[in-house]
Amino acid sequence: MPTVFSTPLSTAAQAAYAELLEVTRHQELSRSVENLSGSFNRKIVKGATYWYYQFTESAGGGTRQIFVGPDSDKTRALVERARTKSAARLDAMAKAAATLGCASTTPAHFRIVRRLNEIGFFRAGGLLVGTHAFLAYGNALGVAWGDLARTHDIDFAHAGNSIALALPATLAIETRSAIESLESGFLPVPGFNPGDETASFVSKVDKHLRVDFLAPMVGGKSDVFRHESLGVNLQPLRFLEFVLEDIDQAAVLSAVGAVMVNVPDPARYALHKMLVYAERRNRNPQKAMKDLRQAAALVEALGTIRADAVEELWCDLLERGAGWRDRARKGLVALEEIAPGLGLVKAMRVRLAAFTATGKAR
Repeated sequence: MPTVFSTPLSTAAQAAYAELLEVTRHQELSRSVENLSGSFNRKIVKGATYWYYQFTESAGGGTRQIFVGPDSDKTRALVERARTKSAARLDAMAKAAATLGCASTTPAHFRIVRRLNEIGFFRAGGLLVGTHAFLAYGNALGVAWGDLARTHDIDFAHAGNSIALALPATLAIETRSAIESLESGFLPVPGFNPGDETASFVSKVDKHLRVDFLAPMVGGKSDVFRHESLGVNLQPLRFLEFVLEDIDQAAVLSAVGAVMVNVPDPARYALHKMLVYAERRNRNPQKAMKDLRQAAALVEALGTIRADAVEELWCDLLERGAGWRDRARKGLVALEEIAPGLGLVKAMRVRLAAFTATGKAR
């Protein structure tokens, strides 16, 4: 029997999250476009269709776009009633969903995510990544992860200056100021050497609470750099571009409310975690094992509903170069050890063997 990494949420919990997600998206859109004169537009990015709200700024006359979401029946319905204010109380709905079994984050972590939403970080192309994104996937997929979703860190990512996202990245915001002004207070994490730039912050109250800002590594450059439009430094991370190529949306919920965020596609997140495991298994084996178990949990959950999509992304990953394949192979070997019975893991092995033999994974 394969190892089981999750347990199903009740039908009531799944319905509660689905309703919460819809209302959160509606309120987010209403808050974003309220009192603005503009129009909704569709845009095709890498074969996928996304909706935006385009308007002209009152100061300067420049055109701005707000990301609405990927094209779907729900998004189109959302667009139609965008100016109708919802009477639902998100805080009450979030509490109800949590009571029914949906995973919620701590109030301290939630306030950080909500603050970045308020200043426009996600509308400026930012994403929630790391374990908090993994937590949100569980609610979206209708499963509970257990201890796999525990963390003291909050990770955010942005494409930086060199990679195009499906989201507009033209909003000028002050991310660092927003983080530092939170009621608990945050301080930049010192570098190894005096004067080193940092993309990490730690709470003055809880030294275990850490916030990191990440970006893809371009041209092998690992030095922290400042993103002027975001108003914060970013730490380049190898292979991160893989998870930024498909953007999804999720509701992060807590006892004090709910908020809409951008998250990576869960299949890309799972495969990226395998690469991360291979990267950090020697220097930080404990975190590496957590990465691997999160990958296994998502592979297990996605294996029944999106197996073909995961296999297609696995093939894409294998075709990206020797460095990618080396980490992917190491990650797969480790995944087979902790999840030997998963059919999708076996299919990934077949694809890897095919590439090794023929140079083609599909």
